[in-house]
Amino acid sequence: MAGSIRKKFIGDKAFYKMVLAVAVPIMIQNGITNFVGLLDNIMVGRVGTEQMSGVAIVNQLLMVYYLCIFGGLAGAGIFTAQYFGQKDDEGIRHTFRYKFWMALILTTGAVLLLLTAGSSLIQMYLNGSNDGGDLAAALHYGKNYLQVMLLGLPAFMMLQIYVSTLRECGETVVPMKAGIAAVAVNLCLNYLLIYGKLGLPALGVVGAAVATVISRYVEAAVVILWTHGHREKNPYITGIYRTLKVPGHLVGKFFIKGAPLLVNETLWSSGMAMLTQCYSVRGLSVIAGLNIANTINNMFNVVFIALGDAVAIIIGQLLGAGKMKEARDTDNKIIAFSVTCCIGVAILMVFIAPLFPQLYKTTDEVRTVAVQFILAQAVFMPQAAFMHATYFTLRSGGKTIVTFLFDSVFVWCVSVPVAFCLSRMTALPVIAIFAMVQIADWIKCIIGFVLVKKGVWLQNIVAK
Repeated sequence: MAGSIRKKFIGDKAFYKMVLAVAVPIMIQNGITNFVGLLDNIMVGRVGTEQMSGVAIVNQLLMVYYLCIFGGLAGAGIFTAQYFGQKDDEGIRHTFRYKFWMALILTTGAVLLLLTAGSSLIQMYLNGSNDGGDLAAALHYGKNYLQVMLLGLPAFMMLQIYVSTLRECGETVVPMKAGIAAVAVNLCLNYLLIYGKLGLPALGVVGAAVATVISRYVEAAVVILWTHGHREKNPYITGIYRTLKVPGHLVGKFFIKGAPLLVNETLWSSGMAMLTQCYSVRGLSVIAGLNIANTINNMFNVVFIALGDAVAIIIGQLLGAGKMKEARDTDNKIIAFSVTCCIGVAILMVFIAPLFPQLYKTTDEVRTVAVQFILAQAVFMPQAAFMHATYFTLRSGGKTIVTFLFDSVFVWCVSVPVAFCLSRMTALPVIAIFAMVQIADWIKCIIGFVLVKKGVWLQNIVAK
């Protein structure tokens, strides 16, 4: 019995070497990106609570856009991975061009929305706050930060088009190197512009935004120039802009698979924003504390996020090559590996929880809330790892309708109602509300386990 379990869930040295070769560069790149965000957050947090809260609210809103981009590109990305498995460069060109148009539409829509309704959206998180924080100041800082951050959306758009394609074709090192370049730029500019060093003006939150925008353009430039400069490694890039037309039948095919992912990411991210809004009615200190907790949590989340990307890339290529038995076996082992890694990560988070909030110049109340959130996030991290891996398993086989129901429908039909009712109709502390929302996700864990075990995702969607 023990031997069969070991064989099913534990791989050999070659297996882990293969998985880590894909996942580690993604972990490093995401880790670097989140580390920049962490330093950014700490620097702003040392200016004041209202500045930190304004920035946190805007970043929550921008996260909806970021995930819309990920979702909009992911549908075509499923085909990219499988086209790569078939060595079909023309197919990859079609997916790239589709990604360009999808990202352009989403970015234009986001800029228009945030320019016209940005203040109202920020204000949603400041209504009902009753702990004495300066809400007008938080709104002011948030608006200033948003105006600058909008300038970086075109760079983010192009970066994701290229990076997603490179990763789906097995190239994960170059995006990592570009991320390192972005870190160096962002870190230096943060220090200079937030605090006004070397004779530069102290711009506070605006300085943080300027540094982030410039670093994004640097990162995009590195990735784009490398991709076009190494055509022998990226043969699909030859003639990529000769035309931006995508065959009509492929547009329909990509859209049918991708629309549920786009809608899913839009609804899921807006659901997460709504959850934060529910928590925010307990006061400005909750927004600040949750922001601190999310900053360190994002650093640790890179482990299961990268392993989820590994599922999408490795399993997608195996399915495209028609290796169904190998895909199932590999998937079981990656899921087990992800959960095991995150148990270790969660233990580390528990030790860090009381220390990290001390880096911020804020109140004791905010620090206490932050510690509580970090501990709760640590407890539920293995659960999050399992859900993330099962989600990408289902998505790799093109089961986008299922993932839509599994993810965003669940958030809006279960998680948000639970948070909304508990925050408005009870006097429960915010950390108890947060825990109840996480416990509700046990339903998703059971559904994901059943669907993966049944193998409904084992299909080749690019078979000719």
